[in-house]
Amino acid sequence: MNSFTFTQAPAVAAAVQDRAAHEGAAYIGGGTNLIDLMKENVARPTHLIGLKKLGLDTIETLPDGGLRLGALATNADTAYHSEVSTRYPLLNQAILAGASPQLRNMATDGGNLMQRTRCYYFYDLATPCNKREPGSGCSAIGGYNRVCGILGTSDSCIATHPSDMCVALAALDPTVRVSGPNGERTIKFEDFHRLPGDHPERDNTLEPGELITAIDLPTKGFAQHFSYLKLRDRSSYAFALVSVAAALELDGTLIKDARLALGGVAHKPWRDKEAEALLIGQPATAETFGRAAAKVLAGAKGHGANTFKIELARRAIVRALKQATEMNEAVDTNAFQNSNP
Repeated sequence: MNSFTFTQAPAVAAAVQDRAAHEGAAYIGGGTNLIDLMKENVARPTHLIGLKKLGLDTIETLPDGGLRLGALATNADTAYHSEVSTRYPLLNQAILAGASPQLRNMATDGGNLMQRTRCYYFYDLATPCNKREPGSGCSAIGGYNRVCGILGTSDSCIATHPSDMCVALAALDPTVRVSGPNGERTIKFEDFHRLPGDHPERDNTLEPGELITAIDLPTKGFAQHFSYLKLRDRSSYAFALVSVAAALELDGTLIKDARLALGGVAHKPWRDKEAEALLIGQPATAETFGRAAAKVLAGAKGHGANTFKIELARRAIVRALKQATEMNEAVDTNAFQNSNP
């Protein structure tokens, strides 16, 4: 790990100013991803700006009935918050499916959005990686790529986004609030993360120096029919090979509204609005779900060791939608208290 200086910012404006004043600076909240990257010398910030004193750890109801998640609210506090567990149980399930209780106690909601994408070679400094060194090449293409992406990939990168929380957020369609040198602005969640294209080193659409301050959830939480399905190599503390966030609004057996997002398959949480449209107005049957799954995966491409993900994702989509259909009440968070997914 390289040496660095550290300051604790007293306010958002001060944090933004401090970042602008130090080349190579980085914000640090819970640090659960950044510290790992620093230990491996993948990230080498020369100056860290602590955010713990910014007062961004609250969760509060918005005037329009939505819910604001402060960027520094921990994943654990968010998952077990009464408004989240009753109104947005899909988010509750996704958070509790990720990491370990110890990490969830430290990791922040804003930091969750900022996680770097996942690939073995990204952490291996002895191998070429376009995310670490643009233009050096992608070792995963033609290499060991079992965990890598099958959707939205490019010739430059096939890494995947590791977050569980963000898959649920993609389905819920919130807004991300940020503050930076040019003031405050909002970003639709679907526009926050990037596909790799020719610049896989850029994971998101934040401008230099911008800081996430909150995530605003809409009023609609799909609290009656939802499912977060995570398929992984082991049941404890593992990233998803494929995950699915499914949320439905039903009128009897007909689907009135639908949300469908996947994790573990792309450089960003993958939501397919055209697949969702195929569900709306249709009966909640395996045949309907199969058509939606086929649409999601129509452009999927395997790269050898990860080709199995295409069929795994198809089955996972159908299964998650079936589970969402059968779910008719918000999840009991007590059932997850002692879990260690």
